[in-house]
Amino acid sequence: MEQRTNGSWVIFLSFFVAYLLAIVPFPDWAMNYRPQWVAMVLIYWAMALPYRVGIGFAWVAGLLMDILEGSLLGLNALALAIIAYITLSLHQRLRMFSSVQQSALVLALIGLHLMMTHWMKIAAEQAVSSDLLFLLGALSSAFVWPWMFVLLRQMRRGFSVR
Repeated sequence: MEQRTNGSWVIFLSFFVAYLLAIVPFPDWAMNYRPQWVAMVLIYWAMALPYRVGIGFAWVAGLLMDILEGSLLGLNALALAIIAYITLSLHQRLRMFSSVQQSALVLALIGLHLMMTHWMKIAAEQAVSSDLLFLLGALSSAFVWPWMFVLLRQMRRGFSVR
């Protein structure tokens, strides 16, 4: 008899790797180009398994990101919870989108995430620049999305994550 597992460890492992990639040091000139790994992993799992990865999961993931970055507690949590809400409300449509359409939506969602966190940093007087270069992370995330989607989908199918 085949023993079925729910594969929670695969979800947690993907988030762990995303956190590691999020704290890898980049040169100062390249910081704006850093893909938003945690947000992309959250978008994937909320789209693929909306009944397992939801707004509460996004809130906790954002709090962990706040702790790792040393930012205001709740900054990323609020932004990721809003991103999860939007993804959950669109998850059935997202599954039918082509890779290019999904990348465009990832560009918009992560751009929204970056704008919300930047505005909150300005409100808390932690942001030092007012240019829009911080949005380049959304562009690099949209570029990386098709490969990340394929990798996470193969992991989900290979380990029968349900």
